[in-house]
Amino acid sequence: MHHHLPPTPHGGRAAVADKKSPFLLPKISPLPLFSRSNILNMSLPLSPPLPSTSPTHSPPSYQLIHIIPTSLLFPHRHPGHLHCFSLPVRLRVSLQSHPFQTQESSDPSSDEKSPKPFKNSIWINPNNPRAAALRRSSADFRYARLAQLSSSLDPSPADVPFLLSSLPTTPTEPDAVIILNNMENSAAALSALDWFLQNLKLEKEVILFNVTLKVLRKCRAWNDVECLLTKMLEKGIKPDNITFSTVISCARVCDLPAKAVEWFEKMPEFGLSPDDVTYSAMIDAYGRMGNVEMALALYDRARKEKWLLDPVTFATVIRIYGASGHFDGALNVFEEMKALGVKPNLVTYNKLLEAMGRGGRPWQVKNIYKEMVGNKILPNRITYSALIRAYSQARYAVDALAVYREMRRQSMELNVVLYNMLLSMCADVGYIDETVEIFEEMKGLQDVCKPDSWSYSSVITAYSCAGNVAEAERMLNAMMEAGFQPTIFVLTSIIQCYGKAKRTNDVVRTFDRLLELGISPDDRFCGCLLNVLTQTPKDELGKVIGCIERSNPQLGSFVKLMVDEGTSEELLQKEAERLLSSISEEVKKAYCNCLMDMCVNVNQLGRASVLLNLALQVGIYSTLQSKSATQWSLHVRSLSLGAALTALHAWMSDMTKAMEDGEELPPLLGIHTGHGKHKYSERGLASAFEPHLRELNAPFHEASGKVGWFLTTNIAAKLWLESRAPVELVVA
Repeated sequence: MHHHLPPTPHGGRAAVADKKSPFLLPKISPLPLFSRSNILNMSLPLSPPLPSTSPTHSPPSYQLIHIIPTSLLFPHRHPGHLHCFSLPVRLRVSLQSHPFQTQESSDPSSDEKSPKPFKNSIWINPNNPRAAALRRSSADFRYARLAQLSSSLDPSPADVPFLLSSLPTTPTEPDAVIILNNMENSAAALSALDWFLQNLKLEKEVILFNVTLKVLRKCRAWNDVECLLTKMLEKGIKPDNITFSTVISCARVCDLPAKAVEWFEKMPEFGLSPDDVTYSAMIDAYGRMGNVEMALALYDRARKEKWLLDPVTFATVIRIYGASGHFDGALNVFEEMKALGVKPNLVTYNKLLEAMGRGGRPWQVKNIYKEMVGNKILPNRITYSALIRAYSQARYAVDALAVYREMRRQSMELNVVLYNMLLSMCADVGYIDETVEIFEEMKGLQDVCKPDSWSYSSVITAYSCAGNVAEAERMLNAMMEAGFQPTIFVLTSIIQCYGKAKRTNDVVRTFDRLLELGISPDDRFCGCLLNVLTQTPKDELGKVIGCIERSNPQLGSFVKLMVDEGTSEELLQKEAERLLSSISEEVKKAYCNCLMDMCVNVNQLGRASVLLNLALQVGIYSTLQSKSATQWSLHVRSLSLGAALTALHAWMSDMTKAMEDGEELPPLLGIHTGHGKHKYSERGLASAFEPHLRELNAPFHEASGKVGWFLTTNIAAKLWLESRAPVELVVA
């Protein structure tokens, strides 16, 4: 039945009684102008007319109508207003067409831009006084009220049953899901779940358990998670994929990778297969567990089955490769990620920077950071920390200090560990001023960043390496005043300083102090004493040898044999073999360097050669020489001066023998001394090595384009080797 209403002065339609209908249409004159800018579409479901008690009036009734947001009808003109309301109406009206069709909306050209109004609908002004009442009946309003109820339940877990029982109407199952989903308190959520299980007739109990597990994950309440899972299984409720995904991700955020693995491996028992999200979480879990094989197997499967992995998962695999020492693998994963079209994020770059820093690849760290900045990804504190670690460990002092100053400029805090890494680096490379600057800054910071024993140790090391005895002693006293007892590292530096200053009596006094403090000398400390011995005047050697003998009797006995001119080379080699087999790998090269220095200092080249040959046999100097078709090289950059000179004479002998055997020398021959990173050493070994090359009249000259390299041609080398007479080494 159609009701055509006459136009009103405003262009709308007035409500009148249909002559053929016993019902009276409500007058809608209170509504302002009906236009597309101020109306809502209200659809009234069709229903048969009710029996009338009056020839002109219908009995009061309520009919559900749907108020459609105008933004859905006219998205280019109207913001959204209301959604779905219950409205009291006097009549049930069956409308077959829109009663307020305007000239604009009937224009065919306008239909392309604005869809036709829904059938069975009526346009109502959103500013109608009844709009507020209608809003209270909307779905959004109900959701908001339920969310508010969730918030009120959180602070009082014990009162949850009472509060839920006091509601005017019993919540439905969807209501229970909304309430649980918006809760923040794990105890309150568990109490609410119990009430719902007891008072509601549920069709999908697993959904309520899953939502509660989500709340427990949010609260990181792992013990409650396991208790709830046990309860769930006891009730015979079968977990689904969402259950396991939530549990595994909860174990992940609680840093319990073993639990994640445990529940992941239970999935087949319930006939469930993990999805991509779960597999991604498990790559991380297995990696944290140390099960690298399983983690990488999942990653390989992900590549083959083309799972949609996110940047965080790639970051996890990069971290796994880096932690296991497979640094090329970490780089390969990074390149695979980009090849698959996944853009690296900040987390990915940070993990890769950490991996390359751990692998001692500062040049790659620089390239990765440059790419990161080029991709407009801003570094954070973790980024800068990774850079400082990488550069400090590699002794890239300029780069490390630049990052440090950038962090200070941005007011980023450094922890004591980073400060100590910077101090250690500066001390090792002889940056005395920078060492003092950083140390003084630490003293003015909060307690958590104030200098500790390691900080003082680094500053003392810096002064000791520079031979500044007075400042080293002053800093030692300051350390003790700050409440820190000197450690073996501090006393090692102090002894090194006294040795450089040739204050042998102070060396012995400090050694006695170490024993009084109950500190046992270790291999590194003995190495320090050996180094001091190479700088000690001949008439005081016995004092230092006595300290060595008290620290390590076997080492002391060997040093005595070495300085004794009557010791045969056979006995020396036998005792050297015993000594090298008894000390740790990390100090073998340092011991050999010092012992060969001593031999050179007392003009015992033969004994130095015995030690060098033995060291080559046991692999201490595994990369000393290299040969190619175009160049033979001697690499002495990791050797002390005495060891380098010993290696030079051995190399000369090898080349002479090669020529005698008819072997042709390559076009180029080179000696690689490296370049010094210490301020106080200028060019390091190169500056001390060059005078000895001149002393031997060797035709090697420092290459202008290759720092630390001394090169010559085969013709010049051949003439020199053929003409040279046996030359004794000059004492350094």
